[in-house]
Amino acid sequence: MNPVYNFSAGPSTLPKSVLKKAEAELSNYKGSGMSVMELSHRGKLFMDIIQDAEKTLRELMNIPDDYSVMFLQGGASTQFAMVPMNLMVNNKKADYVVTGSWAQKAYEEAKKFGTPRVIANSHGADLSHIPKVTRDMIDPEADYVHITTNNTIEGTAFYDLPDTGDIPIVADMSSNILSEQIDVTNYGLIYAGAQKNIGPAGMTVVIIRKDLIGQADSSVPSMLDYAVHQKAKGIYNTPPTFSIYMAKLVFDWLKEDIGGLENMAKINEDKANLLYETIDHSILFEASIKDRDRSWMNVPFLSKTGDEELEKKFLKEAEARGLVTLKGHRSVGGMRASIYNAMPVEGVQALVDFIKEFDQKNS
Repeated sequence: MNPVYNFSAGPSTLPKSVLKKAEAELSNYKGSGMSVMELSHRGKLFMDIIQDAEKTLRELMNIPDDYSVMFLQGGASTQFAMVPMNLMVNNKKADYVVTGSWAQKAYEEAKKFGTPRVIANSHGADLSHIPKVTRDMIDPEADYVHITTNNTIEGTAFYDLPDTGDIPIVADMSSNILSEQIDVTNYGLIYAGAQKNIGPAGMTVVIIRKDLIGQADSSVPSMLDYAVHQKAKGIYNTPPTFSIYMAKLVFDWLKEDIGGLENMAKINEDKANLLYETIDHSILFEASIKDRDRSWMNVPFLSKTGDEELEKKFLKEAEARGLVTLKGHRSVGGMRASIYNAMPVEGVQALVDFIKEFDQKNS
């Protein structure tokens, strides 16, 4: 069978070695006679899994001891509400940088809990760039500044953090967490849905500075209070056990097979450069994002003439070659190649070869 390369924006492809490891352990985990999905979340076998997952993630990202790591449910969309419920409490103000659809949704949700303000947005340029944010734009009374570090739909990414002074940055890193090494101490809170670079859908990672925990009003439901989860050490309720197990395997893969995030970043940069260079020299197609804000993770591209029939033909023939889920988001159209950590270089090379071949046959 010819290889299939899944360019989906999420749930996305997973490392083959991780899937094989999970397959081997699926019905009988470490001789227990039970599947990982059957393990008690308070038993030793699962407690070892969740503790190892946190330990390895801390090692990969160099997470300091004064930050808590939480494996929560509800997706990043729940964090759109959980963040303001826990952090927008002192002055009931927060500043948002709106660079795409998900950032806009985060801002809209925050309006239910206080007075957030959009201090910069990308709408004037059709969401094709990351706006510059300077210290004077930030409200000194803001409880936090929210950014979305990678825009899955639009294909843009932050490469320079805004200078927010003493005001903590809250970052939605759902689609580029673990793609490169970052300085966690530049952030007050990081959250990321698992289904891009971490594992299967069903879990959200939250990394939060401990001094920001415990501010939520008593009316906030227990499941939405970071302090409750911190106190319970991740098992206030039944956590998403299988998703945490899979995340642990991915963390192990990044550490042992890839050699850490610096190596992962080099691989990701090379993959992105290879694909962008091919599209930039294409006869028929062009990248939606043309400047330095281009995402390494999500590469949208379109027909230069807006020929939708040509795009449909491209997608159909690509799928026949095992290059699947390349259709662009419905709000943007065209094509989108999501080349997250687990997308091998061979997959990107196969797409590049097909683009060149399609160019020659159809131009």
